Amino acid sequence: MAVAGTKLSGPDIGVLLAYFVVIVLIGMFATWRSNRGTVSGYFLAGRSMWFLPIGASLFVSNIGTRHLMGLAGSGAASGISVGAWEFNAVLLLQMLGWIFVPVYISSGIYTMPEYLSKRFGGQRLRVYFAFLSLFLYVLTKCSGGLFAGALFLQQSLNWDLYVSIVILILVTALMTITGGLTAVIYTDTLQAILILAGATYLTITGFHEIGGFSGLLEKYPQAVPTNVSAIVVNTTCHWPDRNAFRMLRDVDDDYMPWLGFLLGQTPSSIWYWCNDQVLVQRALAAKSLSHAQGATLLAGFIKILPLFIMVMPGMISRVLYPDEIACTNPEYCYEVCQSRAGCSNIAYPRLVLGLLPDGARGLMMAVMIAALMSDLDSIFNSASTLFTMDIWRKFRKHASNTELMVVGRVFILLVVVLSIAWVPVVKETSGGEFYIYMARVTNYIAPPFAAIFLLGVFVPMVNETGAFWALMLALVTGLTRLVLTLVYTGHSYCGQASGQAPDILGKFHYMYFALFITVMTAVVAVLHKTTYWTRHDDLVPDDTDLDLETMENDRVRGQVSGKEDGDKENTNLEARNSEGATRVDVIDTHKHYERTNRCRDFFYNVFCGIHASSEEEEKNVSAMKKHLQDLAALKQSRTARVALDVGLVLILGLGVGMYVFWSVYRFPTGPFYPDGADLTLPGDDDLSVE
Repeated sequence: MAVAGTKLSGPDIGVLLAYFVVIVLIGMFATWRSNRGTVSGYFLAGRSMWFLPIGASLFVSNIGTRHLMGLAGSGAASGISVGAWEFNAVLLLQMLGWIFVPVYISSGIYTMPEYLSKRFGGQRLRVYFAFLSLFLYVLTKCSGGLFAGALFLQQSLNWDLYVSIVILILVTALMTITGGLTAVIYTDTLQAILILAGATYLTITGFHEIGGFSGLLEKYPQAVPTNVSAIVVNTTCHWPDRNAFRMLRDVDDDYMPWLGFLLGQTPSSIWYWCNDQVLVQRALAAKSLSHAQGATLLAGFIKILPLFIMVMPGMISRVLYPDEIACTNPEYCYEVCQSRAGCSNIAYPRLVLGLLPDGARGLMMAVMIAALMSDLDSIFNSASTLFTMDIWRKFRKHASNTELMVVGRVFILLVVVLSIAWVPVVKETSGGEFYIYMARVTNYIAPPFAAIFLLGVFVPMVNETGAFWALMLALVTGLTRLVLTLVYTGHSYCGQASGQAPDILGKFHYMYFALFITVMTAVVAVLHKTTYWTRHDDLVPDDTDLDLETMENDRVRGQVSGKEDGDKENTNLEARNSEGATRVDVIDTHKHYERTNRCRDFFYNVFCGIHASSEEEEKNVSAMKKHLQDLAALKQSRTARVALDVGLVLILGLGVGMYVFWSVYRFPTGPFYPDGADLTLPGDDDLSVE
């Protein structure tokens, strides 16, 4: 077995630096070309993007480092089951394009909380959803992405985990803060190409090393670590999963019950793909409904690939490096990956560093950094949008455009700090599989919102009061489960657990729990004000939302007024100076005033994209208002509609077919450990089973 070095060499670092130069140049170009001086320009790329970059951005906004490494890590630990999330996405992306996006576009919204406000009235649903979305971003997306990216750097360069985190954040946050969604989408397009090309190359190399897919079927069942502690010899936690090559499994399976996944996981996935600001924001940036639907089709076809180029490489990594990837001794695991819970998470970087030659490792390092940047810049931009548009404007109804732009950028820094603080929790509670950790946390909180969005779109009688109190009940239930999970599974290792978990954890699978709170939310929301017993309940909509375009017009008028006030001030200044000052003093005063204005305008232009020309801004606002009216009409040509519908039929058929094949077909694999056998490892004669 030919194994390359395990650290980055000089050529690797050269390739990595070249990547950074290219990506920064593209980001600067996109920042220069983008209209960042308006809310539409900064947060939604002027709603002018076409389907190719949006489709690429949808893909990489999902397949960041936390998914790239998370999918590989779960593949190493449990086989292909984790690929079910990818096939689910293939189908739900089309729900976004054909059901939700037309509603979102026609309502003219900027954010998902704004939709709840327009649909149900009032503001409390809007503010609550914004806060909870930010809460989930910190607990899962940001912290998980930072942990995954830093783990790769730690494996590659022997850097401290937190030093790696700080370095990774700097470039990503700077690009997001200055460039807005336009820069994010353009850089995502390049990164999508790089991720797919690099991951495909690594997959081909890995399969070649182990003898193809047949080699994986034969060798994965035997990928057992030799460096184990005495406490695991009577267990099976160090052995590969017997159902490793089966996607959806029996209804009582601990890892992937088919009924729990289809009915319980799907609501959480609906929230993620159809109601989460990070993903939906890309579709809302489309120049038309046809381009938005074309983007979801493109992303759906790409989402078929991760099973083969991300999950299976993780399985290959376990075959090649079982002692490290499948380690069970907590102290040894900590030496390998700085986590006592297990090291499945390092399956992907270990394969890169151990298998690829010089230069290629640098390319894959760039792929990992690309995945991290695409993940984080998407989250940062969307979190900034949510806080600025749905929380800050709630308390600052007359905030100026400049204030909103600055607040949005400053909030990104706060998200970064909170996410870093949560990384240690992710590291020790994920059990070596932080992809499953993220799925669990999301399933405790997010499914009720899928129920409310679906009811909001399809059931006119559901009202604001019913929706709000249904969500409050679901919140208490979900947080109770989350706290219990953190307490009882926070430090459980192979062969030992942190404590006896209550039945709500041990006997109530998190996917079935997600189904439970989804149904509970829907029932409570529908029953309110629609039965005899609740007929006297009061419902008074309190929709005090601000019209964004009116606000921008007010801002433009304020700029013009401010310019006139400034001219008057200059005139008065001249008059005062003419009485007792020399002409030179007046000229110097004017020069100082002009220099101050130029410095201020330069700062706003570079970092906030806010130009001083009020006439140009007024034209931009008028053009955007007309564009929004055209978008809301949802016009599509007959040719585009037919082509999109044909693509929809193809992708739905392909997605369902992949589910069925990988769940039903039984692959001929090598022998797993037999039922009732002595689980002591071969050759471990000194370790006896009592």
